Amino acid sequence: MRRSEGTYQYDWVTIVVYYALVLIGWIGIYAATYTEGTSYSIFSLDINSGRQLIWVFTSVFLVLAILLVDFRFYEKIAYVFYAAIMIALLLVLIIAREVDGASSWLELGPAKIQPSEFAKYATGLALARFLSSIGGKDLSKRRAIVISTAIVGLPTLLILLQGDAGSALVFVAMILVLYRAGMTPIPIYIGIYLIILFLSSLLVRNLIMVLILSTVTLILVGLSFRNLQRLMLIIIVFVMSLGFIFSVDFIMKDVLKPHQQARVLALVDPSVDPSGKGVSYQTTNSKITIGSGGLTGKGFLQGSLTQGDFVPAQSTDFIFSAIGEEYGWLGSLVLVGLFITLFFRLLFLAERQKSTFARVYGYVVFTVLFTHFTLNIAMTIGLFPVVGIPLPFLSYGGSSLWSFTILLFIFLKLDAHRMQILER
Repeated sequence: MRRSEGTYQYDWVTIVVYYALVLIGWIGIYAATYTEGTSYSIFSLDINSGRQLIWVFTSVFLVLAILLVDFRFYEKIAYVFYAAIMIALLLVLIIAREVDGASSWLELGPAKIQPSEFAKYATGLALARFLSSIGGKDLSKRRAIVISTAIVGLPTLLILLQGDAGSALVFVAMILVLYRAGMTPIPIYIGIYLIILFLSSLLVRNLIMVLILSTVTLILVGLSFRNLQRLMLIIIVFVMSLGFIFSVDFIMKDVLKPHQQARVLALVDPSVDPSGKGVSYQTTNSKITIGSGGLTGKGFLQGSLTQGDFVPAQSTDFIFSAIGEEYGWLGSLVLVGLFITLFFRLLFLAERQKSTFARVYGYVVFTVLFTHFTLNIAMTIGLFPVVGIPLPFLSYGGSSLWSFTILLFIFLKLDAHRMQILER
C-alpha cells in the first residue's frame, strides 16, 4: 500500500486539555495530602505531590519519545508488545505480593510497576492490528469474533485472577469497540440484563424475583404465542435467568472475595458497614466531603474534611472528593467539562481516521478513558461499588499517569499522520 509523505499536525485541543487535567490533578494531590502547620511545599519529594511531579516531568519525555517514533512502528510492534505485557501479567500472578486484596504490582528495586495499566494500550494496539488485518468488516464471522474476544479476554482473565476487578471492568468495556467495528450488540444487551438481574437479586429475595420474572415472561409469551421461534427464545431466557438468580448467593459467597462482597453490598445497602471503617464509610465520607463544598467550594487548602483525612485514599481513587470540597459544584463542573471536551474530541478524531488500525485504536482510547472516568466519579458519589480505579490524569500514581499518557499520545501520533495513509 502506498503512502504519500506530507505535512502533519498534532491536535492541540486534546493536548491542552491533557495538560490542564494533569495540572489540576497535581494541585489536587497536594491539597489531599496537605496538613495545616507543616512546612512541606508542593514540590517536596517527601509528599505525594512532589513525587507526582517527577512522574509528570518524565511523562513529558515519554510524549516526546512517542512523537519522535515513526507512526508505522506502533502497528508493527502491536503483537510483540501485547505478548510481552501478557508475560508480565503472568509474572504478577507468580511473584507479586498481595496488597488490599489484590496482587497487581511488580517490584523492581525501589520502583513498583502495575502491568495491568500498561496492558490497556497493549491490548488496544493488538486489537486494532487484528481488526485492521481483516479490514474491520468481518466481525459478523465467528472466527473474527472469537479472536477479537480472546485478545480482550486474556488480559481480563489474568487481571481478575490478580483480584483487580476495577481494571478488569475496563477491559470488558472494550466490547463497545467491537460493536463499533460491526459486531452484533446482543452481547452488550445480555451483559446489561445480567447486571440488572444480579443487583435486583441482592435487593429482594429470590422468591420475589422469580415471581416478577415469571409474570414478565407470561406476558411476553402471550404476546408472541403465534411466533414459535420467539416463544422458544423467551422460554430459554426464562430458564437461564432462573438459574442465574439462584446462583447469586454462590457468586457472592464463593466467587467474590470478602472485600469485593462488601463493596457490592455497600452499593445496594449503605447500612451494611456499621463498624464505620469499610467501603460504606469511605463512600459515605466521600459524598459528605463533596457536598460540603457547596456551590463555589471552600478554597484552595481550605477543605477541612480533605485536610483531616476524612476520606481514605483521597489522593488516589477519591481525588474527586478533594476537588469537590475545595472548588465546589462549579469547580467540579469545570473538571467534568474538560473530560467531556476530551471525550468528544477523541470521538471526532477517531471518526476522521483513514486507516482501520488508527480508527479502532482511537475508539479503544476513548473507551478506556471514558470507562475510568465514569466508574471513578460514580464510585466517589456512591453510584457504583468501590473498585479501586483511578481518575485519568488526576489520581496519584506513576503507572497510571504513564499508561494514560502513552495510551493517548500514541493515538495523537497516528492522527497527526492520517493524511499520509491511503484509506483502507
